[in-house]
Amino acid sequence: MSERKIVLPGELLVEGGEYQPGSNVFKYGERLYASKIGILSIVKQTVSVIALHGVYEPKVGDTVIGKIVDVGAFSWTVDIRSPYTAVLNASDYFKGRFNPAKDSLIKALKPGDMIVAQIVDFDRTKNPVLTVQGPGLGGVTKGIIVELSPSKIPRLIGKKGSMINLLKKEGKCQITIGKNGLIHIVGEKPEYEELVAQAIKKIEREAHTTGLTDRIMKFMKKGRELSVN
Repeated sequence: MSERKIVLPGELLVEGGEYQPGSNVFKYGERLYASKIGILSIVKQTVSVIALHGVYEPKVGDTVIGKIVDVGAFSWTVDIRSPYTAVLNASDYFKGRFNPAKDSLIKALKPGDMIVAQIVDFDRTKNPVLTVQGPGLGGVTKGIIVELSPSKIPRLIGKKGSMINLLKKEGKCQITIGKNGLIHIVGEKPEYEELVAQAIKKIEREAHTTGLTDRIMKFMKKGRELSVN
């Protein structure tokens, strides 16, 4: 018999001397804990966690970029590229002035629409709660969105913001980084947006290498020259 559910690092999985730790599980006394985020698997008293590589783990205060996937009577369900779907309440979107008899959620945000939001509540027992009230938050109405492994976000930012500032300056773009691995790019021209998107993919592929900042600088300058000609 097997049991499967999403677990987080440090989460207590089972308790009892009859259980044995498998992959991505550590034992403390008679308790077994997860060492990585993943899917719990219990087979013949062996407890394992099937790791979910590059999966985003929500944290309160994180800025995320999500997709509306469902519209309810009082809230939207949002895909934030995590094992957990998020919730955006209508009372937040309408700034506390939500009237179900007058305000249409489907007209405000429909399935497929993208939003930039912040996580304001999450404790593993319920889905993350979002807000779109704040600078830079709200519906995405222009620009493009690029996917990036959440584990590569620090490399995209760079030391003291060096890499992301380079992209903004050379690409003449505004860039919003979602901690869940979605990047929103708004540029002066579509060609610049695409150039920055290509640079981000290059950073993802070459994140483990040295001299990357210099290569990205050359890549951006060459790309801008080609877009002018």
